[in-house]
Amino acid sequence: MGRRLVSSGSPFEPTIGFSRAVRDGRHVFVAGTCAVMPDGREPPGDAYGQAKRCLEIIAAALAEAGAEPEHVVRTRTFLLDARDWEAVGRAHGEVFHDVRPASTMLVVSALLDPRWVVEIEADALLPE
Repeated sequence: MGRRLVSSGSPFEPTIGFSRAVRDGRHVFVAGTCAVMPDGREPPGDAYGQAKRCLEIIAAALAEAGAEPEHVVRTRTFLLDARDWEAVGRAHGEVFHDVRPASTMLVVSALLDPRWVVEIEADALLPE
């Protein structure tokens, strides 16, 4: 399989020029994902709720690329506040508890939308 682009309909995709996910052969790379809500609604007001939404968007992008959460080998989580690590980690663990991908959490100074408190990336490797 050649390179395949996956869109999630984020308003930032055409402006910035990126895809929600890219599949190239066995590799699927999911871009940094924040709690973008359908119809521009407000994101959840808490870190756990936002992380759950990020992971829903990631799961949908993986599925469109022909992958599942169990194929994820690495995640990166960007937090605005280090105190949110437990809430975000709980949401991450609900999806990846048995998968246990390599994972990193970083604290950053800002995200594109001031309402967002977490952003998550994922890389998957499909079986041969």
